[in-house]
Amino acid sequence: MLRPDENMQRDDGYVVSSLYFDDLHHTAKREKIDGVRFREKFRIRTYDHSDAVIKLESKAKYDDLTAKTSTRLSRADYERILQDDDDFLLQREDVFCHQFYGLRKIKLLRPATIVEYTREAYLAEAGNVRITFDKAIAASLQGQDLFAPDLILSPVLPPGLLVMEVKYDDFLPRMVHQLIADQGLQRFAISKFVLCQNRRERVRQHD
Repeated sequence: MLRPDENMQRDDGYVVSSLYFDDLHHTAKREKIDGVRFREKFRIRTYDHSDAVIKLESKAKYDDLTAKTSTRLSRADYERILQDDDDFLLQREDVFCHQFYGLRKIKLLRPATIVEYTREAYLAEAGNVRITFDKAIAASLQGQDLFAPDLILSPVLPPGLLVMEVKYDDFLPRMVHQLIADQGLQRFAISKFVLCQNRRERVRQHD
């Protein structure tokens, strides 16, 4: 009923690695937990542990509506952001880069945690439906470099448990709605960022 995402080169999906940013007060995390109606968080995302595609993204939520903004980064851009040498963002014509730079300075946004998982994704043209299955979700226990060879990751969900998300634009086609309804599934508010941040903090407290 749905076709595989063209980015899936393997049957089990592709690896998504994201470095999330937050401020000293953990505002992004708290706003998600508190269910703040409008909230926004920033991340740098890569795929299959490659630097061929590096994206700086924001994900804004207003109730059930989601808007994503992104721009491409080079490996050199990424390294400079990690080193807090990000004045180059002001030289770019992309307004989104200026916004991220401003928030970095005003809110002191800093790398918070790395979230990594394997994603299977399936699409339907009607309604621009995208159903994803995120498996082996893991948090970084130390380090904030997506490309670090010694990055240590820890699973945040029990074995065999995964996160399914259903995303669409204006409407959810009847066939897709019925397909989901027939499984007796329940809806949950789940944040992979919060799960991974909590895991990271628990490990630090234990140490």
